[in-house]
Amino acid sequence: MKPSALTTHILDTASGRPMPGVTVELFRHEAAGPVKVTQAVTNADGRTDAPLLDATTFAPGTYELRFHIGAHFGGEGFLDVVPIVVRLAAGQGHYHVPLLCSPWSYATYRGS
Repeated sequence: MKPSALTTHILDTASGRPMPGVTVELFRHEAAGPVKVTQAVTNADGRTDAPLLDATTFAPGTYELRFHIGAHFGGEGFLDVVPIVVRLAAGQGHYHVPLLCSPWSYATYRGS
């Protein structure tokens, strides 16, 4: 079975550059509600320095990433916090969730 992990990065599509200094929170959805798993801040490359989940902390389930992008755009944009909910399964290898955003819109996909 392939070991699983979860990583992310954020790109500002308005400027064509990575988004450093953005807080990313990760929550696991449980029956009683979301439980915070970890929090990280993006580096100069728009990535977290370590995986949000690595092979030792990975557990299958439904997770929510919350990207706090509002401050990056000086509080002037339409978007403040972008939530992305994903289902992660065991044995599927590396999950990578990029966020491509501007102050007004965003897109994501399962990257590699």
